[in-house]
Amino acid sequence: MCRHFAYLGRPVALRTVLLDPPFGLLRQSWSPRLQRFGNVNVDGYGVGWYAEGDERPARYRREGPIWADGDLADLARVVRSHAILGAVRSATPGCAPGPQAAAPFAAGRWLFSHNGALPGWPGAFEPLAELLPTAELLELEARTDSALLWAVVLNRLRAGVELGKALAEVCLAASELADARINLLATDGSSLAATAWGDTLFQRRDADGSLLVASEPFDDGPGWSEVPDRSLLVADAAGSALIPLVAHPAGSALTPPAPTGPRSREDATL
Repeated sequence: MCRHFAYLGRPVALRTVLLDPPFGLLRQSWSPRLQRFGNVNVDGYGVGWYAEGDERPARYRREGPIWADGDLADLARVVRSHAILGAVRSATPGCAPGPQAAAPFAAGRWLFSHNGALPGWPGAFEPLAELLPTAELLELEARTDSALLWAVVLNRLRAGVELGKALAEVCLAASELADARINLLATDGSSLAATAWGDTLFQRRDADGSLLVASEPFDDGPGWSEVPDRSLLVADAAGSALIPLVAHPAGSALTPPAPTGPRSREDATL
């Protein structure tokens, strides 16, 4: 499956949300409490963050389990950010290994993660791939179900679709093809969007306005609330909103966007 989280708020050291919480991502890699599919998440991990004044995020990704990386503690101790997205991976059978297959995926100002699986991938999801120009298929960072979902989301974002709407459209389109688990999470450094479709998702807004969205609570403290299954969460510094995800009555939740012209190099997949 995987586990993931995103943070928006006052600048904090990466370790305060990545390594320190008693039931945070480090613990979820070897002993998740609420994971419905799979027992461990040891097939890679990654974290992305934004530096002040720079809209393009940095990433750090590795192939093995998060606890085996001796360099991560130093990195997470000294790097601070107001916007962070992290994930640990449990690889879907048939998907490629390697750090390129670990979230977060990135392009331009966006970071993206997928917690779930697409049963029957890749064959059952050819209709999703067919929405993409050949050039964008060739840009896939890895041969994985998550990378395909990201490519379709990115296609929508490049066409000018708002972040939450792009995630909702792709989630619904994928859900029409199989009984998939499609918890998507993305941020542009100032706002975030997430879908809950087939696995758990929680949020917590602290008194200072900081927001944590995670596959499961990082601790047993107050303030955590579950995002209902089959819903979209959109949030920024001003607040959060929950929107039900309803399958398109005509059967097709997604259609190819109109061409938008050449992309700039700055919008190329990192």
